[in-house]
Amino acid sequence: MTWLLTICPVLGIIAMAMSATHLLPIAISIVHDDGASGQFAVSMTLNFAVGCVLWLLTRRHKRELILREGILLVVIVWTGGALFASVPLLLAVSDISFTDAYFEAISGLTATGSSVLARLETLPVSVNVWRAELQWLGGMGVIVLVVAILPMLGVGGRQISKSEIPGPMKEGALTPRITQTAKGLWAVYTLLTVLCLLSYHLAGMSWLDALIHSFTTVSLGGYSSYDASFAQFDSPTIETIAIAFMLAGGINFATHFMVWRERSFDAYRRDTEVGYFLLLAALSAAGIAWFLWLSGVYDSFSTALRFAAFNVVSFGTTTGYTTVDYNAWPIFAALWMLFLGTFLCCSGSAGGGIKMIRAIILYRQVYRELNRLAHPNAMLPLKVGGQVVPNQVVFAVLAFFFVWVAILISMTLILGWSGLDAMTAFSAAVASLCNIGPGLQQIGPSSNFAVLTDFQTWVCSAAMLLGRLELFTVLLVFTPTFWHK
Repeated sequence: MTWLLTICPVLGIIAMAMSATHLLPIAISIVHDDGASGQFAVSMTLNFAVGCVLWLLTRRHKRELILREGILLVVIVWTGGALFASVPLLLAVSDISFTDAYFEAISGLTATGSSVLARLETLPVSVNVWRAELQWLGGMGVIVLVVAILPMLGVGGRQISKSEIPGPMKEGALTPRITQTAKGLWAVYTLLTVLCLLSYHLAGMSWLDALIHSFTTVSLGGYSSYDASFAQFDSPTIETIAIAFMLAGGINFATHFMVWRERSFDAYRRDTEVGYFLLLAALSAAGIAWFLWLSGVYDSFSTALRFAAFNVVSFGTTTGYTTVDYNAWPIFAALWMLFLGTFLCCSGSAGGGIKMIRAIILYRQVYRELNRLAHPNAMLPLKVGGQVVPNQVVFAVLAFFFVWVAILISMTLILGWSGLDAMTAFSAAVASLCNIGPGLQQIGPSSNFAVLTDFQTWVCSAAMLLGRLELFTVLLVFTPTFWHK
C-alpha cells in the first residue's frame, strides 16, 4: 500500500488547490444574490478540509512519483474530482439525485457537455458558472494545471503529464522544464479564453453570458446557460465567433504555443494535423449545407451554410453547441456530424475522439498494406509530416483503435440491452466515448440525458471518463500487471 501513501499527499494538495475554484461561483452568487453562496461555501470547506487532512496525515511519505503512481493519480483525481464537483449541485439544485449530479460533474470535468438539467435559465446563476468553470478546468486537464506547482512540492510532474496529455506521438520538450511547458500551454489557453470572452461581449452577449460561453467554447465543452444553447442568441456574428474559437480549441495547444513562442504561423503549416483538420471541417460544412439546401430543408444556400457550418464545427470539435434541432434534418447530415466527432480534433487539443493523427496513421497504414499486396518486396515506410512513423507507434494506434471500437460496440449493446432504441443507444455511446455531448433521437437537442435510467447514466459516465483519459490510462489500472511490483 506504499503507492497509496505516496499519492495521498499529492491528492491532498490538489484537493486544497481545487477548493479555490469555488471562489468564482461564490462571488457571482453574492453579486447576483441567487441564494447559492452558502452551498458553495459548504462545498469549498469540505473540499479543503478533506485535502488538508490527507496532506497532514501522509506528507512524510512525499517522494518522486513513478509512472504507475502517476497514472493512478490521474484516474483518482478525475473520478474523485467529479465526486467533489457534484457537491454544489446536490446542495444548490432541487430534486437532483446523486447519479445525476455526478453525471453532470463528470460531464463537465471531461468537457463532454452532456446534461441532465433542464430549465437552465431558472437555475442559480452561480450553478451555471460552476458548470462552465468545470469544463474550462477540464478542457486541457486538471492535472496539467497542477503540474506547474508539483516540482516545487518535491513531486515530479512529467509522469503525470504523459498519462494525461493525449495523442499517440508525444511532443518533444517544448521548454526545458515540464513546469515551463505547463505554464506556457495554460498561458495560451487563458489568452484564447480572454479573447473569446471579449469577442462575445463585443458581439452582444452580456458579460455573464460571455464568461460562461467563453469557458465552454475554448474548452470545447459545450455547456450553455440556456436550454436553447446558441439558438438563444440568434446571431450570425456570435455564431461566427464561436466557430473560430471552437476551431482554435480543436488544434493542438502545443502548436499554438510554438506559434506564440516563435512569433510565426509556420508551426501551423508544419503540423500535419492542422491542415487535415481545417480542410475536412470546411468541406463537411459546405457539403452538409449543399445537401440540406438540395433536400429542401432551407430555402437558400446561405441559410443552409449558416446552420450547417455552426453545427458541423460544433459536433466535429466535440463541443456540442446547437442552433437547430438537427433531428429534423435528413439522418445522413446528423450521422455525418456524429462521425466527424469521432476523429476530427487534433491530438493535444481540448477535443475528444480518437484524434486526427491516429486517423491519418490508420489511413496510411491501410494504404501501405494495399501497396504491399501489389509489391510484396518493396520497402514501404509509413510517413507523417515527412517523418517515418516507427512500427511500434503504428501497432499502438492499431491496438488503440481496436479497443476503442470494442468499447463503442460494447457500450452500444449494453445501452440497447437496457432498453434504448438502436439509434439512441449508438449515439449515446459515441457522444459519451468521444466527449461530444448531445446525441441523436431521444438525447438530441430538443431533449437531454435526463431521459436515461440511472443504470444508463452510469454507463455513459464511465464512457466519458474512458474517452477523456484515452482508454488505456483507465483500463491499465484494472490489469493484474499494473499492480505487480
